[in-house]
Amino acid sequence: MTGHPRPSAHARELVRGAYDVHIHVAPDVMRRRIDDVTLAERFAAVGMAGFVLKSHYAPTAERAEVVRRAHPGVDALGAITLNASVGGLNPIAVEIAGRGGARFVWLPTVDSANQRSCLAEEPEGAKPPMWAQLQADLAAAGMAADPVDVLDPDGEVLERTRQVLRLVAKHDMTLATGHLHQDESAAVIDAALDEGVRRIVVTHPEFTSQRIGVQRQRALAAKGAVLERCYTTPYTGKVSWDVWLGNIREVGPRHSVISSDLGQPFNPPVEDGLALAADRLLAAGFTDDEVRLMTVHNSRRLAGADPLPDAPADPP
Repeated sequence: MTGHPRPSAHARELVRGAYDVHIHVAPDVMRRRIDDVTLAERFAAVGMAGFVLKSHYAPTAERAEVVRRAHPGVDALGAITLNASVGGLNPIAVEIAGRGGARFVWLPTVDSANQRSCLAEEPEGAKPPMWAQLQADLAAAGMAADPVDVLDPDGEVLERTRQVLRLVAKHDMTLATGHLHQDESAAVIDAALDEGVRRIVVTHPEFTSQRIGVQRQRALAAKGAVLERCYTTPYTGKVSWDVWLGNIREVGPRHSVISSDLGQPFNPPVEDGLALAADRLLAAGFTDDEVRLMTVHNSRRLAGADPLPDAPADPP
């Protein structure tokens, strides 16, 4: 857990007031670098507003409520990810999560049809995701569930998917596309807009199983979706920094949000993630205002938080 870069004081200041909308911390079904209550202390110390507790396997709204009570100054937000462990596209699970205060709904990740069928190889030297071993353990024990589909064989959005989307809209939650294929993401985003969903995130489009090209990213942004740029994707070698930075530049900061996707024991401290990304962006020529837009203002909008006084008047 040593040898990681440390963020500059300037980057720390730029990301004040931000939410990290994608982290993986303890308690979890796999080892994590830090627990959620301790992380809230660290977020408060560096002036960040809050974080979204993501688990591939368990809903986190109740955990988030405990963290908020322990540290009222940090806005911990709950979520649900629609993998097999919660019944896949399970409207009851989404309804209960919404009633419990969950703010984010991820469509299938580790159990998505796209992730299950992915044949793309990790670049040489890339660190594999920690969930890969758990998925292998489940399969070896005869507990591999069927892939969770969001479309029917003709490419039409399933009615079950639409029911989930209606619940996301009903509870005014933020929809994230998970590890869907880019064609699936495009179809679901159209359906989500039809069903009244107000905030949509395309989850780490540079990730190995997605590799969404810049033209398709622009098309998704034109629909109103925000492209999530996870720090760990290039940091762990799954994509080059040049591609990650180039995609942000081509699609535009207005349509991008920076998250960390941190919490793994071998990666940097979670509270450093957004500031480390800010330093990378600044070194690549992005302005202070652009960095603050991607790390602070866009993350606050996705979290459903009030805008800060320096927020731009025309959100994406």
